[in-house]
Amino acid sequence: MVALVVGVVVGWLIGARGTSEARAESARREADFKAAITDLAMAEERVAQLPRLREEAAMLRNERDAARIELAELKAKAGSFEERLAEFVNAREVMAGQFRELASTMLGETQRAFLERAEARFHQAGEKNEERLRTLLQPIDTTLKRYEEGLQRVEKDRSDSYGQLREAISAVHASLGETRAETSKLVNALRAAPKTRGRWGEQQFRNLIEIAGLSGHVDFAAEVSVTTEDGMLRPDFIIRLPGDQQLIVDVKCVLDGYLQAAEATSAEERAAALKAHAKAMSTHADALSRKAYWAQFEKAPDFVIMYIPGDNFLSSALEVDMELWERAARNRVIIAGPSAFLPLARTVASMWRQQKLTEDAREVGKLGKELYERLATAASHLKRVGGGLNSAVENYNKFVASFEGRVMVSARRFQALNVDVGNSALDTIDSVDVIARAPTAELPAPEGGEVEEAAAAE
Repeated sequence: MVALVVGVVVGWLIGARGTSEARAESARREADFKAAITDLAMAEERVAQLPRLREEAAMLRNERDAARIELAELKAKAGSFEERLAEFVNAREVMAGQFRELASTMLGETQRAFLERAEARFHQAGEKNEERLRTLLQPIDTTLKRYEEGLQRVEKDRSDSYGQLREAISAVHASLGETRAETSKLVNALRAAPKTRGRWGEQQFRNLIEIAGLSGHVDFAAEVSVTTEDGMLRPDFIIRLPGDQQLIVDVKCVLDGYLQAAEATSAEERAAALKAHAKAMSTHADALSRKAYWAQFEKAPDFVIMYIPGDNFLSSALEVDMELWERAARNRVIIAGPSAFLPLARTVASMWRQQKLTEDAREVGKLGKELYERLATAASHLKRVGGGLNSAVENYNKFVASFEGRVMVSARRFQALNVDVGNSALDTIDSVDVIARAPTAELPAPEGGEVEEAAAAE
């Protein structure tokens, strides 16, 4: 019996010693846990000091990267905290095992209840630590979300801007494609059909002279034919000039060499094509010179204008053959493009306007002379009418005087003789003292040609 009591006491002392060591280990773990909480508080202070730049996308990206780095550090620290928690859990499991072993051997259900309460407390402590960690990381998560939203807005705006730019570029490309297609059609038509090319050149010239102010069928005529010993000649246009003069214009659309030069892929091909272009233009000028239009139209000057419907066509030929224009001019052919012929056409239109003003002035002078002569005739008739009125008044007054002195005196004597003359009374007839007013000035007779000369001078 004594031995049994001694054994129980010794076992109890040994068990109590193991419980004390477990409590000391738990105290050390609690101290480590408090140290972890302190570290978390310091980390929270550092996170509160993170810069918050919200303006531009570039700064937002930098802040996001910095925040992500800080988050990684915090996650690393959180990992260490989790390791400590794992150690606590392991310690808890070890202690729980020890407690369960003690409970199974000595304490029974009471010790199991204690272990359950201890496990619940450790679980609550773990949940509190997780909640504190989530609270610590919540500002960083909110900041990152704001950064992501800002970046998404910037990306959306950039995408919208790029979309509008792509639409504008697509529209420009489509317009350029249509322009290229139309240009290609025009080039093919001008290259394949010489008649089409000629009609195009004539239409360009017609548009030019109409822009200058010249009117069709009035100031110019198209394709007027004349018959010569060598056959029929038909210049493209005859421009009428004031003074019953004429200007002969022949339109030449020389394009083959120019188009080949435009499509050339090397400098040698371009030079050869331009040389052929200049040669073709020189050939047309020589052929036009041989027609000698000035000899068939007496009212035309001794030269003819060869119109090229494009300054670039002419300049490309002159680039290769600089003597082309002078050589053609010596042969009485003046080569002109739109920029050179437009001032000439405007000058002709101005001359026609001046001619019209002169003709209108002459017509006004003629009408003035006619009106003047009619006014002079009317004044002469009026003067004769006034003289007739004065003569009538004078004759009237003579008649009144004679009537009063000879007739009325005898008639009144009937009343003195008591002759019944009825209720009629003889009225007194008065003479007229007003005479017609004669003109105070006479119109001088117009001198012959004076008005016309004045109108012509205007």
